[in-house]
Amino acid sequence: MKGRLGEFELIARYFAPLSQGFPGACGLEDDVAALAPSPGKEFVVKTDAILAGIHFLPSDPGGLVAKKALRVNLSDLAAKGATPKAYLLDLLLPESIKEGWIEAFARGLGEDQEFYRVHLIGGDTDRTPGPVTIAVTAFGEVPKGLTIRRKGAKAGESLYVTGTIGDAALGLRVLKGAFIGLDESAASFLVERYRVPQPRVFLGPRLLGLASASLDVSDGLVADLQHLCKASRLSAVVEAARVPFSPAARSLIGQSEEERALALSGGDDYEILFTAPKEAAGRLARLAEEFDTPITAIGAMASSLGGKHSVTVRDEKGRPLDFARKGWTHF
Repeated sequence: MKGRLGEFELIARYFAPLSQGFPGACGLEDDVAALAPSPGKEFVVKTDAILAGIHFLPSDPGGLVAKKALRVNLSDLAAKGATPKAYLLDLLLPESIKEGWIEAFARGLGEDQEFYRVHLIGGDTDRTPGPVTIAVTAFGEVPKGLTIRRKGAKAGESLYVTGTIGDAALGLRVLKGAFIGLDESAASFLVERYRVPQPRVFLGPRLLGLASASLDVSDGLVADLQHLCKASRLSAVVEAARVPFSPAARSLIGQSEEERALALSGGDDYEILFTAPKEAAGRLARLAEEFDTPITAIGAMASSLGGKHSVTVRDEKGRPLDFARKGWTHF
């Protein structure tokens, strides 16, 4: 930290510009920000933290880390049908971080702010003896009473997922030296999916009135579906053959049951997993075409027996797959 700007100089140079255009942020010169939802809307609020060595590699560039920190929170808003508006940022940095990293971090935030139409409105900066730690609290708007919850699925409804599954988990393996000999373009694609998620920010609000229950896939498809089942008090059956994999992921999955299990349970996908009635299929197909994003039916919801809200993943022959680890757990 030697030679680095002080806290207030740092904020003024790199982060105050990110608040421009949001009057309630007061240029980050006050202790608090003021904000209110638009008429007829309510706020949906999400906070998530990422740590070096756990959610990103310590060697990752500051700009990419910034994008991941913001996007993992925007992904949750998208799954609720919310349009993002603003966010708070807590940035804890060790002595070893250089000002150039912070400059790149702020630049990455600025690029994403412009693309996703959000503003920084406050937060905190501090030093830490531990790894780089970043916490974002994101605010989104949704029409009053229409937030799409985990609870709300009905037996017989179809289970959908956006995009492709498993790329990020496989990408992390690539970064750690696995899959030697993998095609360079495939390896690059998988790594990019790990480092820079693609939250479905513009598609998510269009699921209002279509999706009955929803959440984003962060801990892994199987684990997150278990959360949805528990909240909706239902069970689910997933057809493994229908789960959408990218060509890069499929080239690895086709060689190993272990890699298929990793893709289904590894996490960091930041896609939307949701349920919808069968009659919504046509409208969802049109949405997929409009946003050039796959929306794939991968299974169905079912009534639970004996109070057990289970997730069953079946292979091509209808046999249930067994997972040693169903997803990421924080503790």
